Amino acid sequence: MTNTQEVPFRCDVEASTEDGIKVTTVRCHGRLINQTAGEVKDIVKPLIPQGGTIVIDLKDVTFLDSLGLGTLVGLKVSAINEGFCTLKLENLSPRIQELVKLTSLTKLFSS
Repeated sequence: MTNTQEVPFRCDVEASTEDGIKVTTVRCHGRLINQTAGEVKDIVKPLIPQGGTIVIDLKDVTFLDSLGLGTLVGLKVSAINEGFCTLKLENLSPRIQELVKLTSLTKLFSS
């Protein structure tokens, strides 16, 4: 049994404008897993029809499971289908980068 205190999952949202384009940054903190993936979806999904750029910052994500990754994929596909919204992932840890690479999703997230 570990004695480490896990940070509760949360997302902070910050809106700005860069070169006339709306940019919304969603900073995730904690474990993006089965129990918390819905929170990211509930925050990001309504932003997609608004257009602009959505940046999901994973710098403080300590763990990502398959459902968390699946949620990110679903959001990316929704943004692509919307047509006037760009969704980017930022500050991926080496472990998350490897997970994206192993699941052959590098090309999806680089577009």
